Amino acid sequence: MTNEEFINKLNEIQKLKCESQILELKKAGQGCPKRLYDTLSSFSNQDEGGIIIFGIDEEHHYEETGVYDAQDLQKKINEQCLEMEPAVRPLLTVLEKDGKSFVAAEIPGIDLSERPCYYKGRGRLKGSCVRIGDSDEPMTDYEIYSYEAYRKKYQDDIREVKRASFSTLNQEALSEYAEKLKKGKPNLSVLSDAQIYELMSITRNENVTLSAVMAFSPYPQAYFPQLCITAVVIPGTEMGETGLSGERFSDNERIEGNIPQMLDSALSFIRKNMKNMTIVNSENGKREDRTDYPMTAVREAVINALVHRDYSIHTEGMPIQILMFDDRMEIRNPGGIYGRIKMDQLGKVQPDTRNPVLATLLEVLGITENRYSGIPTIRKAMKEYGLKEPEFQDMRGSFVVKFYKEPETEAHLPEIQNEDMKNLILFCKTPRTRKEICEFLGLSSVTYAIQKYVMPLVEDGYIKLSIPDKPKSQKQLYYSE
Repeated sequence: MTNEEFINKLNEIQKLKCESQILELKKAGQGCPKRLYDTLSSFSNQDEGGIIIFGIDEEHHYEETGVYDAQDLQKKINEQCLEMEPAVRPLLTVLEKDGKSFVAAEIPGIDLSERPCYYKGRGRLKGSCVRIGDSDEPMTDYEIYSYEAYRKKYQDDIREVKRASFSTLNQEALSEYAEKLKKGKPNLSVLSDAQIYELMSITRNENVTLSAVMAFSPYPQAYFPQLCITAVVIPGTEMGETGLSGERFSDNERIEGNIPQMLDSALSFIRKNMKNMTIVNSENGKREDRTDYPMTAVREAVINALVHRDYSIHTEGMPIQILMFDDRMEIRNPGGIYGRIKMDQLGKVQPDTRNPVLATLLEVLGITENRYSGIPTIRKAMKEYGLKEPEFQDMRGSFVVKFYKEPETEAHLPEIQNEDMKNLILFCKTPRTRKEICEFLGLSSVTYAIQKYVMPLVEDGYIKLSIPDKPKSQKQLYYSE
């Protein structure tokens, strides 16, 4: 961080008077804060890292008090950083302003394969933190497990279910699955069905796997009661609102069975509780029935939840939820976003697969394509319906898809005709780096992305610079209002 960037950061703090997801303020007038561990952990465990500014008294209207001794403070910051696992390597900057010293510690986000970063004095389970807004919160056991599961490539979809026997599976469906596998695969066609089942992880060590139970058991809930779907219709826009007769739910169903059965039942429930209206197609003049949401998008969201939910022991007590409100529908599945993919990359880059065996099995059965086309299909279907862009949220151990009845509007972008430009402006509602913009546009050259797409929008006033007087700064962020 340059002195100019440091001064801009201090001015921004005085203007906003708050901490943030990537900013922590410490007074440090009488000595180094003794417990930086939680913030060091939480900043290290997020991709964007964070900055700790020392010399600001948050409790007294963010007064610039300065630090007691910049040299000693840097030494003690480093000492605490070395007590983390893995060790944190801060970038320290000292600034003199109005006779006072300030110190900035830029904490880089560590690679996903090394997370969670934690304070060694408390251990991994108690010393790992995550940043929530301006607060450092202890990681849940599941969040810690998620990093380990990705790092060690756990495959919970093929864990053995010793309570289930092979004879309880649908033998006709299994034979049909084996026949479909053999088609066009000469090496498989010479194997017995039993060999194929072991090879394809239907069985492991002669035990049935979870994937086999979820796909071929007539009633998987005998072994996993909560691996089901709970579907409710709420008479309002928030959970807890009640109907005219005081009812909390207009409809309420526990959906059970194997994955194909749960998919069919979930779609039936949603279809039953959506309004139907008849419209006249402007192109062909024919009358058509139209539901609140396109069923193509709904099906993709439900099957994605069933295939990509977390099937570990940490979440097997959590069902998938379908919540139908007056203004929207939410589909929630246990297990947040998996692997290295970021939320703004969904549908644009190939993600890691949490349950590869289950996904392949359902592809063979023709239930899912397994071509990472689900989210693009959802977006396309909603757009063709003229509805607002669907929302995807990663909420500390759960993944949420939201469909809105609200029509799509582009009134705030009247002059922009290029679709990529429109999407870029919307993307920059959250301040973005050059690299993030380049990845969003699917380009390989950052320079080309900025010159071709961003700068014309900056010149027209649609996108602004976080550091306008230094357009080439490495810390530059681009945002729209």
